[in-house]
Amino acid sequence: MYNFRTDLAVERHDIYRKANKIENKIDGIDVEEQAIDDKLKVTRVKVTNENGEQAIGKPIGSYITVDVKDLKMADEEDIQKSAEILSKELVPLLDKHIDKQGEILVVGLGNLYVTPDSLGPKVINDIDVTRHLIKYVPQYVEEGTRMVSAVSPGVLGTTGIETMEILKGIVENVHPKLVIVIDALASRSIERISSTIQLSDTGIVPGAGVGNSRKEISQRTLGIPVIAMGIPTVVESAVLVNDCLDLFITKLQTQAKSNDYLNKLKEQDNYEEIKEALVPNDYNMIVTPKEIDDLIENMSSIVARGINMSL
Repeated sequence: MYNFRTDLAVERHDIYRKANKIENKIDGIDVEEQAIDDKLKVTRVKVTNENGEQAIGKPIGSYITVDVKDLKMADEEDIQKSAEILSKELVPLLDKHIDKQGEILVVGLGNLYVTPDSLGPKVINDIDVTRHLIKYVPQYVEEGTRMVSAVSPGVLGTTGIETMEILKGIVENVHPKLVIVIDALASRSIERISSTIQLSDTGIVPGAGVGNSRKEISQRTLGIPVIAMGIPTVVESAVLVNDCLDLFITKLQTQAKSNDYLNKLKEQDNYEEIKEALVPNDYNMIVTPKEIDDLIENMSSIVARGINMSL
């Protein structure tokens, strides 16, 4: 299997096709794209058999990505529309696995004190929880309200406990019918940093995209359906270099530079030349985007609203 170094099924699909020079569809994988407008696009990837599973290393199931352009410049209207699209994609996944009254546990993975990893905990702060109200003051709750609980279990380095162990204990005592897990992901493209949301009904392996895999969180391990929602917030340095090189080469090709010019570049500091190629595309990256705080705030708002509307 390829070392994809990305959690996104749509990227794994593209990488596999390119590596194997496949022009048509991959056996066992169906892909559908839908452009909502000039800022929003939805891509649905379905892994339908073992061939597709082996090709991209993702279990049989549905993987939906919602791409949001110019998120750091998003206003209230953009955030609300993105949340509505997310909700529209989430509802069918919920209906597939649970009835309208089934109790749901929302789990925000990650470390609140590390910005690129804080998405999950931030989303949890904005989830409309109802379990305690229905249990203790039902007279104040509208009839038919679904039970929703939420938790942010922290990370192994600060708790000393595997997330899977914590969730098993909660599931065994609270008895939800389905779990929604939110986590930060890794991508193979700087363009997708905090601008892509992936939904899947196959669970999640925290840390898999950066080579730090923890115990799988899925129906197989928890005994109930698990819907994973993830947003890429980090890329490997190799990805940065590769993308930067592509942009740099494109810039040189546009300017029709000669081989003599390229040879000269090897003998000098090219920082400013590379920076000039990156800045117009907003790819001036410092590990994560310099706007990561705003991106996380906007994306956590989109995810929380999308979940609340769906539930």
